[in-house]
Amino acid sequence: MLKRFLIPFVGLLALLPMALPTLAAEYSVSFNQIVEHPALDALRQGVKDELKAQGFEVTYHDHIAQGNIATANLIAKQILGERPDVAVGIATPTAQACAQAIKEIPVVFAAVTDPVGAGLVQSLNKPGGNVTGTSDMSPIDRQLELILEFLPQLKKLGVIYNSGEANSVTLVRVLKEECTKRGISVEEATVSNSAGVFQAAKSLIGRTEAVYIPTDNTVVSAFEAITQIGYQAKLPVFAADTDSVARGAIAALAVDYYKMGRQTGEMVGRVFKGASPGEMPIETLREFQVHVNPGSAQKMGLTVSSELLDKADKIVE
Repeated sequence: MLKRFLIPFVGLLALLPMALPTLAAEYSVSFNQIVEHPALDALRQGVKDELKAQGFEVTYHDHIAQGNIATANLIAKQILGERPDVAVGIATPTAQACAQAIKEIPVVFAAVTDPVGAGLVQSLNKPGGNVTGTSDMSPIDRQLELILEFLPQLKKLGVIYNSGEANSVTLVRVLKEECTKRGISVEEATVSNSAGVFQAAKSLIGRTEAVYIPTDNTVVSAFEAITQIGYQAKLPVFAADTDSVARGAIAALAVDYYKMGRQTGEMVGRVFKGASPGEMPIETLREFQVHVNPGSAQKMGLTVSSELLDKADKIVE
């Protein structure tokens, strides 16, 4: 009796592998992002969208350090316990935290201005170790030329930045070099956290003819505080990221951070497939966009010419 039932059952088992669907391999990614603001949030979403477009099934762990370096270091240690397939450090401080704490898991960074200067990689072409990623080094020379199209007689330019962010120190150094070439002096206002941004902006009133905000994560997270001063004092504000134009900057010539996220996602996908981060050259975006906000310009005492509007990739209403 048992034999009569057993034979059909064994036959059914033999057919089961043919009937079962093939499941996609599932991966995991842990993000360590220094702070929440539209540019970095768009970048993180770009990574996810790119991996989805490539057909990967991915579980995500999103961590935000809220601008605190100590928190970024704790998150990096937490990521060790999560054992993801790839750790993604968004912005220089969190990328540094991941690179220092995580040695056996691939680390892909994004939105890092100077990967070599930040100690993340040995060189741009051959990073070495377990780290690679994308750089958002600003085209400061071209950004200055854009500002001068609005203010041809500019002689004093203000800059607000967090002197504790290595990327910002690099950017301000380059800014000074480019301004010197053009006979422009630079007035600095430094902050240690986002709470100090309003006062830093206020301190530039009367000292400068315009304000330039680099891709400083601490400052950009409180961008509305700067535009508030710009409106009140008729002090033109320019940005180094396009997302800040919608938040009140007059204009920006910069990378599209969502596109940078997609490009970073491509790199993560290659790591999923077995590529070694240390052999993957650092990548940068070659295309820059110009965004212009005529409404903010008017509130800050400037009029945008038709030539500048024609040059814009996007006009923010």
